[in-house]
Amino acid sequence: MTPLRVPKTFLALSLTALLPLSGVADSPSEVPSFAKDVPHVKTGEPIFQFNGKDLTGFYTYTRDNKLEDPNQVFTVKDGAIRVSGQEFGGFTTRDEYSNYHLITEWRWGDKTWAPRETKSRDSGILVHCVGPDGAAGGNWMMSQECQIIEGGCGDFIMVPATIDGKAVRPSLTCETRVGPTDKQLYYEKGGTPVTVDQRYNWWGRDPEWKDVLGFRGKRDVEKPAGEWNRLEVICDGDTITNIVNGYVVNVGTKSSLTKGKILFQSEGAELFFRKIEVRPIVK
Repeated sequence: MTPLRVPKTFLALSLTALLPLSGVADSPSEVPSFAKDVPHVKTGEPIFQFNGKDLTGFYTYTRDNKLEDPNQVFTVKDGAIRVSGQEFGGFTTRDEYSNYHLITEWRWGDKTWAPRETKSRDSGILVHCVGPDGAAGGNWMMSQECQIIEGGCGDFIMVPATIDGKAVRPSLTCETRVGPTDKQLYYEKGGTPVTVDQRYNWWGRDPEWKDVLGFRGKRDVEKPAGEWNRLEVICDGDTITNIVNGYVVNVGTKSSLTKGKILFQSEGAELFFRKIEVRPIVK
């Protein structure tokens, strides 16, 4: 989702095994120690996963065509879900989930579309989606977004919606530091806890980020466009841990949303998902 400005003030493990999470990227510069402290979670067998053949278990929704997909924005080819990006919307799980470890593998394609044809490739994974389809700007659902955008893969965005005529905003608490120049909030373990209803940047987001196609920051853990990334989200009670290529990039607590559907965005850029797996956390 396209970044928002922030005011200045401010889970394959078996039932019996514990294994470290995999998918570590080539080491970027200046990785803080807390980013390497990846949670070890005990999970059961998958309760949902992409079957590699079709969209069983998902439905699609776009702003322009609602539950129909005449432009084939969402298709399956060669064992991966292709999201063309042509229309704003997404493909969404039919069921709701809570207390789970989501494991995905995704990569950018080549095609981009207006109005973001020359801007950073953009998408996201929305967890704890509730309310009507399209209640968030005509495109999505109220949710907590794990951002996928060039240079900002790992940001948290609280996605607001209008439900029953009322504007509703989810909230999340994050330990933060304030960027010295942009005055935006960045995740930093041990930092000042702040609760907001807008966004938190991942710890390594480039303060000089620009909304231009192909942007890469100096500390990005996302792989270059065209290469496969592993993005994991651990939703444990009201805590959301966002892991990109083996690094903890963001952690939010006290989420106002703790259960819902999972939505994968179409937002102007082609991308592919070859793995989507939901595993229940076992206490």
